[in-house]
Amino acid sequence: MDENQRQDAVDLILKQWTRERPDLDVTAMGTVGRMKRSGALLQRRLEQVFNEFNMSGWEFDVLATLRRSGPPYCLAPTVLFSALMVTSGTMTHRMQRLESAGLVERVANPEDARSKLVQLTAEGLMLIDKAVEAHTANMTSMLEPLSKDERDALDKGLSALLRVLDE
Repeated sequence: MDENQRQDAVDLILKQWTRERPDLDVTAMGTVGRMKRSGALLQRRLEQVFNEFNMSGWEFDVLATLRRSGPPYCLAPTVLFSALMVTSGTMTHRMQRLESAGLVERVANPEDARSKLVQLTAEGLMLIDKAVEAHTANMTSMLEPLSKDERDALDKGLSALLRVLDE
């Protein structure tokens, strides 16, 4: 059996449903099941790299969001929790943890004296720069076994799906 004909873990589930409920078209179940399983397996590999830097996925996400905002690597908490799709309560707790670890600090907002901004510290900047390099290399290595055409088709298809789901 060649590489394209090899069965994956979802094939067994589809065969079982087809046997038990031949009246159902389980094609979409296969696609969604493969995306869910891929997501779980990808997350496991991503977490391995985050663990090398003694951080969790959410810590990486916060630091990366601040880093990619550009100098001075500073955002309002509302911008951060909107970008990360978490509640303000969750964001407050996360900021406290990152602040006590010395990775972020709260600084005065020059445009609004009543509020504070969240800014990467020098230590936070150094950590996220190293972590994002390892993270990028990790993602590249995970997709490397796919051909360029397969990667392009996958990216295009997932982008189309996200546009539909985001509506």
